[in-house]
Amino acid sequence: MAILLSDYESGRALDGDYAEQLAAVQRRLARIQVAYIVHGRRAIVMVEGWDASGKGGVIRRLTAGLDVRHVAVWPIGAPTPTERARHFLWRFWTKLPADGDINIFDRGWYGRVLADRVDRRATEKEWRRAYDEINEFEAQQKDSGTTIVKLFLHVTQEEQDRRFRARLADPWKRWKIGADAVRARDQRADYVAAVEAMFDKTDTRWAPWKAIDAGDKRQARIAAMTHVADMLEKAVPMKPPALDADITRLASERFGMVLADG
Repeated sequence: MAILLSDYESGRALDGDYAEQLAAVQRRLARIQVAYIVHGRRAIVMVEGWDASGKGGVIRRLTAGLDVRHVAVWPIGAPTPTERARHFLWRFWTKLPADGDINIFDRGWYGRVLADRVDRRATEKEWRRAYDEINEFEAQQKDSGTTIVKLFLHVTQEEQDRRFRARLADPWKRWKIGADAVRARDQRADYVAAVEAMFDKTDTRWAPWKAIDAGDKRQARIAAMTHVADMLEKAVPMKPPALDADITRLASERFGMVLADG
């Protein structure tokens, strides 16, 4: 079924208590991360979306309760001249997660079929070929045991403009908005076409897309984090590892504790 951005524009407010729901999903994510660590699994969480759609807010809350030793956040900007001299996927290989790690990408390899396409930094032949290259790249990660979660945070032009104005009015938030982001709003129709083509071509069974209505920030955060938790949890045994015999003995000798599995 096609993913259309117009289906994610209600801006519905969150039902229920935000603080309680946030704390609950953060506790759930922390436990899921432990499962990834102890079972040696790995995952990629890709967060795409419009400028000012709340990607950073989702990522900050997503990682707030996680063990920093086993999570990495990669903010992806425009490629450097060195990176542009190579295949567009080259710069992402060293950012892939190791066993036990969850790596989060604030934007990622989809720039090839979004900004590069719209701004004509890639030829039509290059960005059309990139769909298959991306699907094969993600299939390789999935086949090697990496869980892939892909989010796209959507806001209407009107809501994006409101957030841009709020940032520009605040001297401490102006740094978050660049000239390219403002200019990109003039290409909104081209970007919508590129995003929906991206969904059509790269929404695969091994790496499906999840579009999030981000008109209400709190609703978007809970929806995004819950989806991440659901997808990560399905891919790992949610059972603690077997008790270590030495730890069991030491717990009894030093603390008078009798440990039991799970």
